[in-house]
Amino acid sequence: MPFCLSLPNSRISPLLRHAPPIRCQSARVIIAGESNMAANSLRVAAAQMTSINDLAANFATCSRLVKEAAAAGAKLICFPESFSFIGAKDGDSLKIAQPLDGPILQQYCSLARESGIWLSLGGFQEKGSDDEHLFNTHVVVDDAGNIRSTYRKIHLFDVDIPGGRAYNEGSFTEPGKNVVAADSPVGRLGLTVCYDLRFPELYQQLRFQHEAQVLLVPAAFTKVTGLAHWEILLRARAIETQCYVIAAAQAGQHNDKRESHGETLIIDPWGTVVGRLPDRLSTGIAIADIDLSLIDSVREKMPIAKHRKPVEFWKSASL
Repeated sequence: MPFCLSLPNSRISPLLRHAPPIRCQSARVIIAGESNMAANSLRVAAAQMTSINDLAANFATCSRLVKEAAAAGAKLICFPESFSFIGAKDGDSLKIAQPLDGPILQQYCSLARESGIWLSLGGFQEKGSDDEHLFNTHVVVDDAGNIRSTYRKIHLFDVDIPGGRAYNEGSFTEPGKNVVAADSPVGRLGLTVCYDLRFPELYQQLRFQHEAQVLLVPAAFTKVTGLAHWEILLRARAIETQCYVIAAAQAGQHNDKRESHGETLIIDPWGTVVGRLPDRLSTGIAIADIDLSLIDSVREKMPIAKHRKPVEFWKSASL
């Protein structure tokens, strides 16, 4: 049954109050601002899925979502963390980890080329420096099937969730060391993964040192932490960097031990949610149009880049 999202006028960004209304196509695909699309707007998609310990099944799901996004006119589709595999047992991810030129990722490169769309593959199990470790790697693939950029997750999730299970990502994952941004048809992308979201200094680096316009946050947030913090943190990152944020999420029950929060979102630089998959358990895509001129407008009206203090100021400031 078709449905639409609506917000009271008082909750809509003043910069967007006269923007075209959200048009909803179906329960699985949400398209924001489809009519009167600005000349400098570019369509993006954010995927939501429930990955399992079956590489072929996950690839089939991703293939279907890519075709939906391409048919809707999206130039980029973003997939969540661990899109290709979530193990049922500890150690499963290490067993299937491969280098970037291995058959798993190359299958996705072929999918991008055949579909003519860029892919953000948020959290691939890349083989590490030894058999006991892997990298949690965010890979950007262009529409010709070429790997354009890779980011290895810096902040590893070693947390004992209250009322839930304990996670120890650092026991089998090597942390990344580099901040990564990449040019794309929808603007300059800032690459992050999941738990990075809690560390705003990374996003400050992406905006002010690497000139990012669109921040990508693929994730497999836990149900407990997602309910409490997911949307709040995402909107905060958008507001404080004046960037679009695309947050593709894992959703629902992956196995007996693991469940993800879901709620895939696309947020504009004013902090307004412009794309949402409202069913947190469904598989599907949210679609929105990124307007690069809106980024410029927000940054001009609220010139935080001019007002922020340099690192040297804080080093010398008295406490």
